Amino acid sequence: MHIEQVWFVIVALMLATYVVLDGFDLGVGVLHLLLARTEEERRLTIRSIGPVWNANEVWLLAAGGTLYFAFPGFYASSLSGFYIALMLVLWLLIFRATSIELRGHVQKEGWKRSWDRAFGISSLLMCVLLGVALGNVIRGVPIGSSGWFFSPLVTDFRVGPNPGLVDWYTVLVGLFVLSALLLHGSLWLYLKTEGVLEKRAATFARKCCWVVEAMFPVVAAASIYVQPQIQAHLVDRPSILGLGLVSLVFLMLTYWHLWMERPLGAFISSSLFLATMLGTVACSLYPTILPATLAANSLTVENVAAPKYGLQIGLYWWIPGMILTLSYFTYAYRKFAGKVRLEEGDGY
Repeated sequence: MHIEQVWFVIVALMLATYVVLDGFDLGVGVLHLLLARTEEERRLTIRSIGPVWNANEVWLLAAGGTLYFAFPGFYASSLSGFYIALMLVLWLLIFRATSIELRGHVQKEGWKRSWDRAFGISSLLMCVLLGVALGNVIRGVPIGSSGWFFSPLVTDFRVGPNPGLVDWYTVLVGLFVLSALLLHGSLWLYLKTEGVLEKRAATFARKCCWVVEAMFPVVAAASIYVQPQIQAHLVDRPSILGLGLVSLVFLMLTYWHLWMERPLGAFISSSLFLATMLGTVACSLYPTILPATLAANSLTVENVAAPKYGLQIGLYWWIPGMILTLSYFTYAYRKFAGKVRLEEGDGY
């Protein structure tokens, strides 16, 4: 395996880790408005992610930094082309963080309600925006021969040679990702809470699972339709279809664990579903990192990677850094294991 391929796998793994870890607390953020009915339940939903939500977001920054190091050509092109979307992500992350931190500073009902809405709405928009971003990466963007592009927010809402960031396909993927992360978040609440909230989360997760299962083949078929590269790669690499089927099996296992009332098994299955689904996307596009609507201008692993010597040296630093990071996350999640309960003066 060439060093560029190694870094492609590393970036894909880091992005999948971010979606799995930050995905459940994004889902919890939306469910903070949908499932929590009392002040105590709202505090419990935040308490369930309180010790880990900010650490989970670090994976997004780490993946961005890794992209900058390993594939600077992709980073430069996408940062300018997706400028509007990146600013929206920044503001949504700010609103989520301030909502969690500030809601408990003033003991007034109106104050808390305002920050609760900000937390829920920013989480919902972040879920949809992640899906829209994934849809743009799969569908392709209008990259010119110079390697740069600009996409307006909306053009005619159709997939074509000069699409906007938002069209029927990216909205479809956005709604699918929202459903998947709501499922993931409800499973986290099912795992971490007790009593009425736990039962409510389990019921919601079962309904969400049906929605995700119904949307899965629709999104897969739409992706094959809008991206000719996927069609070609499915013929050349039948293993991609196998990985997609594995992803579907993990989704079915999620529902089976829910039916058997096994919250941990359901959450692990949901995590594996998200990871293998993203892995299927990465494999179906490789060696392309960002497809162009004019295929000759696509950004590939070879034409946007950093020099090989730098990639080799960087790997020696990345490995011990990841060992330390994974050790910390293992310790933090083991320390936070079990059901959450409210404590006096916890700030939520």
